[in-house]
Amino acid sequence: MQPVIRKYRPQDKEAVCSLFITGILEHIYPCFHNSVSSPLHLLVTVVLCAAGYLLGSVPGALVLPGVWIALIYYSCHNIYSGYVQLKLRTDMKDISGNYLSRPDDCFWVAETQVDGRPQIIGTMAIKIKQSGEVRQAELFRMIISSSCRRLGIGVRMVKAAIDFCKERGISELVLETTSTQVAAVNLYKKMGFSIICTHTEIYGTFWVVKLANIRFVKMKLCL
Repeated sequence: MQPVIRKYRPQDKEAVCSLFITGILEHIYPCFHNSVSSPLHLLVTVVLCAAGYLLGSVPGALVLPGVWIALIYYSCHNIYSGYVQLKLRTDMKDISGNYLSRPDDCFWVAETQVDGRPQIIGTMAIKIKQSGEVRQAELFRMIISSSCRRLGIGVRMVKAAIDFCKERGISELVLETTSTQVAAVNLYKKMGFSIICTHTEIYGTFWVVKLANIRFVKMKLCL
């Protein structure tokens, strides 16, 4: 598979948004698994199970931890589905206007032929900003179709972004991903990025963020 990496066109919007939605929502289960298997959440599950049993109810020993686990899943789902809805109302609503209206910003798609028809299998965007004395680029919307991973497409796309930044004299390329996206973090490390910080500063209510047990990872590559 040798996909073409090209600039976004307005007629790509439906396919791009569909890939975006699928690519983000697929992280719900890994987030849920990571959260529900954390030592603290496992302890709470056991305590609730014991509490239900001690109250003299075998069903209670199942219902209480069941409600707890359902709350954890709701929190994970809420964060990712909320993110999708937010972005579809903002930058993804007008991709050309938000990513192609300035010469130093860009939105790419990776396109290949499937049964003789073009199909978009990846997306990636760059926005340039001034950070003090440094012109910094930020990598967004890096998504590869699940059926096309481990084929080197992600490496090719990141290299394209790096070359794009170097041509414009950008000295830093930064990005954010989540701690549960292990494959993505490893890819970026392979490309020379290093982790500079982690945080939990995301939109959403405090208890939802805590139950989801999600951390954002900020990475940087000096060019």
